[in-house]
Amino acid sequence: MSTGVRHFPFVQLDVFTSQPLAGNQLAVFLDGRGLSDQQMQALAREMNLSETTFILPGDAATEAKRGVRARIFTVEEELPFAGHPTLGTAFALRGSAGAQEVVLDLKVGRVPVRFEESPAKPVLGEMTQVDPQFGPVHDREAVVRAAGLRDGDVDPSLPIQTVSTGLAFTVVPLRGLEIMRQLQVDQKHSAEYLERFGGKFFYFVTRETVDPAARLHARMMFYNGEDPATGSAAGCTAAWMVAHGVAKPEERVLIEQGIEMQRPSRIFVRASRRDDRVVNVRVGGNAVEVMRGEVFF
Repeated sequence: MSTGVRHFPFVQLDVFTSQPLAGNQLAVFLDGRGLSDQQMQALAREMNLSETTFILPGDAATEAKRGVRARIFTVEEELPFAGHPTLGTAFALRGSAGAQEVVLDLKVGRVPVRFEESPAKPVLGEMTQVDPQFGPVHDREAVVRAAGLRDGDVDPSLPIQTVSTGLAFTVVPLRGLEIMRQLQVDQKHSAEYLERFGGKFFYFVTRETVDPAARLHARMMFYNGEDPATGSAAGCTAAWMVAHGVAKPEERVLIEQGIEMQRPSRIFVRASRRDDRVVNVRVGGNAVEVMRGEVFF
């Protein structure tokens, strides 16, 4: 006799790290079929992480052509794309089978994630994001006022620019680590400003880093607090770096994030240049499973 109780298994991973309890947390529901949009949003609020994803398995022929369908939710909204949920979901689908590639069918389209295995190193997953679209270059004083920064915080040698590789971020270069550590962002005025220019969030970066191997140190604050690792913003920043000479085409560089909130994250990025355009943006990192469970209602 049926009890009417439905069970939805999930795994939780820490993404952009090879160490448990670091990086960015992600809940992945392994089979979200039967859940309504409202239930998915409610479950994302219940998990209360930066994002929660729902895998929606399909028939083999469709998945071979388009990839495995997945949806991404923050605590407030569904996103067409986000970096650490894409990478973490691909790791969850890869499981112990050791596939060399997992392709996801997201709202922005088909996103492949390739896996690299090296002796004595954790597996690295690398997603290929959609080719970047470069938006406006911003007036520094306007951004200082909107974000609640102080005069002199912005690095004048690099542009503030909105870039999208599936989700638009406005990359804001700051002068150094001390400014990054003291960062206080005015979320209300930031959101009002960004809405006028098509950006979703500010992504703050500086060329002064904690790890000498890193190219940039980054922070991202949004309506759910601070994000330990923002793979979608890192893809935008990879394109921005190549466009403005911070990184060379095809050079894989490290972005460090999450250090101020005690969840250090390591995001590896690279991009190509073709016919004076930045293309082939790739964002990679590790992931480690830390929890399994199920939700029932």
